[in-house]
Amino acid sequence: MQGNGPDRDEQKLDEDDEWQLYASAGYASAETVAEAEEAEETDKEEWFDGDDLEVNGAPIDWDAPPCPAPLGVAHIIKMGTCDYCLHRVAGRRTKARGAEGGREIREDANSRDPGIAKFGAPELCPLCEDLFDDTGNIVSRVIESTKGIEYSTIQFGIHLPKDLVQDEDKIRSRHGAPASRPLKAAFADAIQEQLSKHMPDIEFVKEKPDLMILVDGLTLRIDIDVRPVFLYSRYRKLSREIPQTRWPCRACRGRAQSCESCQGTGLQYPDSVQDLIGEPIRAALRAEDTSFHGMGREDIDVRCLGSGRPFVLEVKNPRLRKVNLVELVAAVNDSSSGRVEIDQLDWTDRKRIGKIKETRSDKSYTIRFRVDDIPEEETVKEAISGLSGVVLEQNTPKRVSHRRAAKTRKRKVVSIGDVIVDGDEVQSTLRCEAGTYIKELIHSDEGRTVPSVSGVLDRECEVLWLDVEEIHAD
Repeated sequence: MQGNGPDRDEQKLDEDDEWQLYASAGYASAETVAEAEEAEETDKEEWFDGDDLEVNGAPIDWDAPPCPAPLGVAHIIKMGTCDYCLHRVAGRRTKARGAEGGREIREDANSRDPGIAKFGAPELCPLCEDLFDDTGNIVSRVIESTKGIEYSTIQFGIHLPKDLVQDEDKIRSRHGAPASRPLKAAFADAIQEQLSKHMPDIEFVKEKPDLMILVDGLTLRIDIDVRPVFLYSRYRKLSREIPQTRWPCRACRGRAQSCESCQGTGLQYPDSVQDLIGEPIRAALRAEDTSFHGMGREDIDVRCLGSGRPFVLEVKNPRLRKVNLVELVAAVNDSSSGRVEIDQLDWTDRKRIGKIKETRSDKSYTIRFRVDDIPEEETVKEAISGLSGVVLEQNTPKRVSHRRAAKTRKRKVVSIGDVIVDGDEVQSTLRCEAGTYIKELIHSDEGRTVPSVSGVLDRECEVLWLDVEEIHAD
């Protein structure tokens, strides 16, 4: 059994000395190790409260009440808080704002207690680490980075080091006034306030801005994100030789480098509805690129007539946002050389894309096809007209099986009319439910569509051409 030998006394002395380090730092005096352990147990949360901080060699009253009490204001001044943070956490009304308001509060505190003045100017603010000193620099960078860009609304994003945000929140929550402004929000306010002096017509918003600006508080890097603009219209495709959207070259898969097949364009087809409409608009808005969002699509060899197919054109990174839409319509129609037409353009938003994609509208068609060993005219008309109102079962066609899931779709033939027999050719109009494969309705796709014109005539049928006459979207 061990007694109270030198080792035991030395161990006890070491423990007592260790606790004295905490006691002298401002926790409280303590007599025993048990009391030290109890204090540690009741204060598990680690956060900065100045326990190891002395300013100008003088201890600080860490038990002071929070702001806006005079002792609380004096306390955060002694902590080394900068004028800007003093104003936002002190909870005192001042004539001035920001740093000037903080100086008013500091002067008032000095008049109440001249001893506060001995603490002098702070070396590094514990709440913001002097981040607000960089506000002017950031504003200058934003102004420089946005030259030549047309915009009227801005949304700011501020990225700050996680440990700075957490430490600031702990100090402000314990010593600042209730509802005092957090660091990130206050920093954004400071930037916006200075920017407003240079850009009085700019509005700062929380959603749907023209520009999104991200400020890195650590590196002071400025990232400018020019938000896209969206235009709604309906197009008529008058050519049977162009796809709706860009079609990557099959040989180089769009890479374009030294590809003889596409002559370096990266495109299987040099033109598309997307570019015939989008390029004049992209050039007018001095934009980077476009994305095309249509209400479905027609095959390359199919025309789209009538009032046209609804679409939204997304114009990416535009330098200009205010253009004459009537002039844009004329530019599109002039440059497309009769292959594509639009009647008007309207400004819209991203939500319209979802509405277009979700809308399922009936479509009317005119189709012409050839029939092998064609039966009598009345037999043909009666058989084809008999498909009006039927529900088709269509397995995924072979021609799209590489990009569509293999499944059976049920689609209704709403009506069939104007069946015209011209020799071994037949022309007819029909209206079908959205998503119907019209060509397969004629030739059956080797029995993948049932019933079909080929099936009811018991003849091979070959589609000659197909036109979309109307998309009943409105």
